[in-house]
Amino acid sequence: MLSIRLSRVGKKKSPSYRLIVTEKTRDPWGKFLENLGTLDPLAKPKKIAFDVERIKYWMSKGAQPTPTVRNLLIDMKEIEGEKVKAHPTHKAKAEEK
Repeated sequence: MLSIRLSRVGKKKSPSYRLIVTEKTRDPWGKFLENLGTLDPLAKPKKIAFDVERIKYWMSKGAQPTPTVRNLLIDMKEIEGEKVKAHPTHKAKAEEK
């Protein structure tokens, strides 16, 4: 299954991210199918440069965005839907069981 995810690049303590399409089980720093843009979270305001047309193309082919990427796309108003918790807490996991 294909996944649209962030891959960290940059120096220590100054992160920047690439938005990539890759197999879900593959290492996020390894090979990827396509680079879809960049994210610089330390810039004020955040610098987000995503190729939205290519993101929609890959989503039409069955690629699933990770929760963080999905929330970023909802903030940019490129896709519709509700935000999801990217990292559920231990308490929330215990309640699900």
